[in-house]
Amino acid sequence: MTEKQSIFGRITQLAKANINSLIDNAEDPQKMLDQLVRDYTNSIADAEKAIAQTIGNLRLAEQDYNEDVAAAREWGGKAIAASSRADQYRASGDSLNADKFDNLAKIALQKQISAEGEAKQAEPMIASQRETVEKLKSGLAQMKDKLVQLKQRRDTLVARQKSAQAQVQVQSAIGSINVLDPTSELARFEEKVRREEALAMGQAELAASSLDAQFAELEASGEELEVEARLAALKAGSAAPQIEG
Repeated sequence: MTEKQSIFGRITQLAKANINSLIDNAEDPQKMLDQLVRDYTNSIADAEKAIAQTIGNLRLAEQDYNEDVAAAREWGGKAIAASSRADQYRASGDSLNADKFDNLAKIALQKQISAEGEAKQAEPMIASQRETVEKLKSGLAQMKDKLVQLKQRRDTLVARQKSAQAQVQVQSAIGSINVLDPTSELARFEEKVRREEALAMGQAELAASSLDAQFAELEASGEELEVEARLAALKAGSAAPQIEG
């Protein structure tokens, strides 16, 4: 297998590669994508060199072919000219020069036939090279299209991967918040405040009760004094002499 055929085979293989399947099944998509981009870029560079060499060889073959065609045409013209000169000499009775120019015409015809043969022999090879060049160009175009798709796919997947990683971090943070819920600390603090408020209310209520009891005791003492005063007054009244009218 020639180098050109090897390059062409690799182009065909890479152009037919199912990129999406390769990427989706990769354990580390970004690394595989970067490697695929490098492989495709290198293969494209190799393909371009091979195509350039093939085109160069084709152009040389075409130049040789054109030169053979031009030579055949030129020798054909020389053969006609020599034959015409021979006819002129023969018409004038100069057979020696007539034979001489007929021989030159024959030599020219031999050269013409040789050039035509070389041109005819080169035609299939040139046609084959032209076909090869077209196939190589087509394969190269497919590779470049695949490379564009690959880069686009890589960028999309890398963005998706980063987004997924960010979501995982957010969900992990949310999970940590759920595990260590700050509202539970607030709830405990609120409960402590409520207990302190309850203690204050209880103390206030007790203080109020004590004050009420003191006033009640004071009021009771006042009533007793009033009773004692009235009792003393009654007794004083009953001890006083009665004034008859």
